[in-house]
Amino acid sequence: MVEGLRGYALIAAMWFRSTLAYRASFLLTTLGHAASSALEFAGILIIFSHVDQLGGFSVGEVALMYATASCSLGLADLFLGNMDQLGARIRDGSVDTMLIRPVPLFAQVAADRFVLRRVGRIIQGVLVLGWAISRLDTTFSPLEYVLLAGVIGCGAVIFGALWALGGAFQFWAQDAAQVQNAVTYGGNRLLQYPPTIYGTELLRGVTYLVPLAFVNWIPLLRLLDRESPLGLPGWVDFLSPLVAVALCVLTAVVWRVGIRTYRSTGS
Repeated sequence: MVEGLRGYALIAAMWFRSTLAYRASFLLTTLGHAASSALEFAGILIIFSHVDQLGGFSVGEVALMYATASCSLGLADLFLGNMDQLGARIRDGSVDTMLIRPVPLFAQVAADRFVLRRVGRIIQGVLVLGWAISRLDTTFSPLEYVLLAGVIGCGAVIFGALWALGGAFQFWAQDAAQVQNAVTYGGNRLLQYPPTIYGTELLRGVTYLVPLAFVNWIPLLRLLDRESPLGLPGWVDFLSPLVAVALCVLTAVVWRVGIRTYRSTGS
């Protein structure tokens, strides 16, 4: 673990220095990344220019869902977003080179071409988060602010685990990047809107099958004092950390199996 973190930090720092060598380019691309993310929120504001509520939720509540999902995805994308490139590396044979280096393969793949401009999504999400809190009818207590930070943190871990799990699946599929992105980026778009606008079967799928609902829906319903559309008991609202840990364990197991079954490119 320590060796992997150290290797990740060294590789990321190398790309960090490379990025800052062209500061104007970095600033422009970061602002562009934030602006493209802001277009998603602009769509929500356009909807609320015609309606007062969406699925029974106000603009401040929907903005809170958008912001938490965006911040969580942004953090996972920043640190693990390059996992979707593993399939391409398997096909071109570069994984073979990585395996003989004195750094764990996971750290190398995750940190390779560390894209610092992705921080633009996080910045935009934090700004929307502040705006959303100011539009809520209720005032959060200090403990609730801690819980809100925990929602974003656990959501980032869940998104990151799903990203890594999709990367591990490419040991067998070798070209599953689009499926991986459908779960992560597609899941982010899903979670930006209240769960009450979706059908029951979809809600069950993202709760029991692919636990995206634990990124923000389920814990935020507790913070906003709302009932679960699926009628889940109240203690489920606090399971996001356990779901995050379970996904990390599953990802670690699948990743180890993938490496052990890997037989080099062309085999």
